[in-house]
Amino acid sequence: MSAPANRIVIIGGGASGFMAAISAKTHRPDAEVFLLEKSDKWLAKVRISGGGRCNVTHRFMEPRKFARNYPRGEAFVRKLLSEWGQPGTVNWFADQGVTLKTEADGRMFPTTNDSRTVIDALLGAAHALGVVTRVHTPVTKLERNGDAWLLTTPSEVLHTDRVIIATGGSPKDEGFAWLRALGHEVVPAVPSLFTFNLPADPIRELMGVVAPRVRLRIAGTKLESTGPLLITHWGLSGPAVLRLSAFGARDLHGMGYAYTVGVDWLGEPGEGPAREALMKEVSEHPKRKVVNASPFGLPARLWSYLLQRADLPLEKPVGELGKKGMDRLLAVLTNDRYEANGKTTFKEEFVTAGGIALQQVDPATLESKVLPGLHFAGEVLDIDGVTGGFNFQAAWSTGWLAGKAAAMG
Repeated sequence: MSAPANRIVIIGGGASGFMAAISAKTHRPDAEVFLLEKSDKWLAKVRISGGGRCNVTHRFMEPRKFARNYPRGEAFVRKLLSEWGQPGTVNWFADQGVTLKTEADGRMFPTTNDSRTVIDALLGAAHALGVVTRVHTPVTKLERNGDAWLLTTPSEVLHTDRVIIATGGSPKDEGFAWLRALGHEVVPAVPSLFTFNLPADPIRELMGVVAPRVRLRIAGTKLESTGPLLITHWGLSGPAVLRLSAFGARDLHGMGYAYTVGVDWLGEPGEGPAREALMKEVSEHPKRKVVNASPFGLPARLWSYLLQRADLPLEKPVGELGKKGMDRLLAVLTNDRYEANGKTTFKEEFVTAGGIALQQVDPATLESKVLPGLHFAGEVLDIDGVTGGFNFQAAWSTGWLAGKAAAMG
């Protein structure tokens, strides 16, 4: 049986799936576009991401600079963004009446601070264009039939010209088995964007404390990251940790998530400037208690903890530190070490490294090089970014370009 003309089916009702359906219908208004979701909820990750605010994208506009935030797929993403990138996203949402604001760290959110604004825009655009949307509709079988595709669902078999797979990542590699069965190479999935667990470490008593700028290193590797760090009840988190976990996802997986984390609490290479700052404190305020000194602007609770870690009495005058005391303090400040064991992933930020191998996908059309008429969008591809709006931008870009290519055929 031949496929009905002008039919496109998208599997997966997340961010990339919705953008693919909207793009397909925008570029080919006469097409019959179906959007199928196996669960009972549309845009589940959009709803809960960013604490319910939805970090839509990042302020970076230049594709090369933007793409540096993808540990896997940087070159591929750079090509995508050159076709439809951050400006395209910002303008599209503006056209839907969604104004975005830029925060100090570059993340962009709707001015309403409510992910529902983003969801309503996507749902509204899809319905206005005439996209056929169906929840509780898993695809149980996908097969090629001549030049057409057959999609089996619990209620019917859909015949279609083009299929866009936007089913997201999978925490377990077996979640990609059906894509391997279609003849595609799949890069094994491992978690990305996770915190560093420090079981029973006393630093966890400082939960909620933020160090404004630290430099992290994983011992025995070249992995390094600089940025804010958040201490939690299970260990270390915050942008510096999450970025390091993303770029080191496969290395840390290979270590069984047991490794040594080096922490420079001052965020600067070398101890020279730190020593100078301490010497100045000693010179200008020799009688000041060391607990009240803190010439580095660290939070008071963290400073007290680091002093104790350096075995320095909190009431000791800075003028009595001596060379040995100063050396111990500098060692803790610039070369602290913690033993990590295990990881904790945020449900709302859960991202996997892995998916369809990018060499099997055309970056201009997101079409499979193995099976014509089959396109991919979103986290099902071996693309993942750090936190800050980069994963959603990959979803918007791949969805838009896949939908356009499927429509233009």
